[in-house]
Amino acid sequence: MDNPITGFVTYLKYQRGFSPATVIAYESDVVDFSEFLLNEGVGVNEVNQEVIRQYLTTQLEKKISKRTLRRRIAALRHYYKWRVNNKLTEINPFLLTESPRVGEHFPSVLYEEDTKTLLAANAKRDDKLMIRDQAILHLLLASGLRASETVALTLQDIDFKNRIMRIRGKRNKERLVPFSEGARSDLQTYINELRPQLLAEDKFGRPTGVVFLNANGRPLTTRGLEYILKSVENKIGAYYDLHPHLLRHSFATDLLSKGADLRVIQELLGHESIATTQIYTHVSPTILKSEYAKAHPRAQVKSSEDEDES
Repeated sequence: MDNPITGFVTYLKYQRGFSPATVIAYESDVVDFSEFLLNEGVGVNEVNQEVIRQYLTTQLEKKISKRTLRRRIAALRHYYKWRVNNKLTEINPFLLTESPRVGEHFPSVLYEEDTKTLLAANAKRDDKLMIRDQAILHLLLASGLRASETVALTLQDIDFKNRIMRIRGKRNKERLVPFSEGARSDLQTYINELRPQLLAEDKFGRPTGVVFLNANGRPLTTRGLEYILKSVENKIGAYYDLHPHLLRHSFATDLLSKGADLRVIQELLGHESIATTQIYTHVSPTILKSEYAKAHPRAQVKSSEDEDES
């Protein structure tokens, strides 16, 4: 095998079905470790616990976050397991390496008033790309799609009549995701009015069924989508720290606060584990109070002391 890292990346993509973002991150992590070994004069098959401790120390000295470090250890554990399976290495030195503990991370969200303000502010823009950006914002807020799912969306995936999309998520698992009437209206405006103009900007006239295009008429990339969200903030003069995951978190939180079942949210988001979806429960005290009131018989009954104080 000429380049083991290339072989590992191919394995992640086509055998494990990892998402493009995860593949890129894991490849970067393995390359970073390989450069460390090169600088230290250590062979890839000479790695032991002492070398690993030294690597982790240099990472912390570079102010690498513990969360990123956890991912790098996971990537290297996967990499060496792959090497062992392909008889490139005898043992996996990362099997006994513990990941650093990190505090529980809760996602930031936009609440209903925030989303209304955001959409209203963006709709006031007078540049032609506003139509596309409004469709993106409205769709993400109404569906919770991942960035990779958004840029891969095709015209054939959308059933406008029934307001539902066929989405291919992680590991090519398909799911059906509905969207709102407002998102449908903005999508149809973009597809009918602006998208043909953007297609005409492509000098080579290459046909594509992808829904969202950049200013040059080419399909958006995930980085292009992130850039668009950042540019929206600049154009409307407001700071939300917009990124695809923020809109995805906001979608899930809004559903939960309005009483949607956690299993339904799990299915809509395409989470394999309910544990991943449960992170959203912290941001919805309304639901927590409601469920407490249903389960606790005294929660709905005022005591005489409460009545005296009211």
